[in-house]
Amino acid sequence: MNHPQSLPALESKLPRVGTTIFTVMSALAVEHGAVNLGQGFPDFDCDPRLVDAVTGAMRSGCNQYPPMAGVVALREAIAAKIEACTGSRYDPNTEITVTAGATQAIFTAVMALVRPGDEVIVIEPVYDSYVPAIELAGGTAVAVAMDAHFRVPWDAVRAAVTPRTRAIMINSPHNPSGTILREADLRELEAIVAAHELFVISDEVYEHMVFDGETHESVSRHPLLAARAFVVSSFGKTFHVTGWKVGYCAAPAALTAEFRKVHQFNVFTVNTPMQHGLASYLSDPAPWLGLPAFYQLKRDLFRTGLAGSRFRLLPAEGTYFQLADYGAISDRSEFEFAKWLTAEVGVAAIPLSAFYQRPVENRIVRFCFAKTDDTLQRALERLATL
Repeated sequence: MNHPQSLPALESKLPRVGTTIFTVMSALAVEHGAVNLGQGFPDFDCDPRLVDAVTGAMRSGCNQYPPMAGVVALREAIAAKIEACTGSRYDPNTEITVTAGATQAIFTAVMALVRPGDEVIVIEPVYDSYVPAIELAGGTAVAVAMDAHFRVPWDAVRAAVTPRTRAIMINSPHNPSGTILREADLRELEAIVAAHELFVISDEVYEHMVFDGETHESVSRHPLLAARAFVVSSFGKTFHVTGWKVGYCAAPAALTAEFRKVHQFNVFTVNTPMQHGLASYLSDPAPWLGLPAFYQLKRDLFRTGLAGSRFRLLPAEGTYFQLADYGAISDRSEFEFAKWLTAEVGVAAIPLSAFYQRPVENRIVRFCFAKTDDTLQRALERLATL
């Protein structure tokens, strides 16, 4: 293509954003034939019944635009699932919106809520989409770092609140650390948002991956928090279909009204047959009720396989991620170690430093264990030599 000699100046809205670390590490894994435990997606298929349900919806003619907020049957099924899991009832007509994945739900909540000059508190290490969304809305992300045990230091969160603070973003179970928030944490959050009239955006995409008999402490369980919160989750994570990009946002009617104003113009609506298929599939709670045991077995397989290595494994209370301290193996930076691990050992991981706005080196990498047992065993054979 021939370009004119001069083009209008284009000032980037996200000057600090480049190719994501997930894309970089996945490309390296392909280049070196490495086992990819970096990017967080399963390498096994979903339940064939779910595919059949979507296929049936396509064949029955569910292929045109659905309602902007989502297929009614799916919104009703989501409301029923949330009530069964948390005891809280959301109105499917005015308080549930189906989204093009959780990332779109988070982006839409931020755009509906954050005004130029507002501050939003985020907890580091922080998932990579949060800060760009805040900046695109004209806001400023104020980072509060987790402590050495990857717990939220609520006194530091409280100290970070200013007159410009608009909201706090939380994520539990937490990516990348694998820790969870408990009831005491939610009580601390409740006290802060009540004292300062703040909103909450709660990313709960790993809600059904909580281990060792612990309960997922959803914001929806706490009426004061739920009254001022956008609660986001994902069918992609829950049903092993990350490429389908279908999620949802639950929020009180007044917040949902503002959410939908943005939603209708940044995506309008979501894939129709998948919504009908998911609505049908949700009638059986067994698939999500069995997830904690399913992923705990994979977590334990992975942890047992590394027990004799020089990796120091951090607690993994939820999600399908395992943090590993490699300080006894190498003094490389996290990014350099992750590249070396991929190229020389043949296993791809994600450096924890990628989840911080400013460089932080803990000598920790993140592995994803949402893989077949065969994939995990191949990775463990290589990692166990370290």
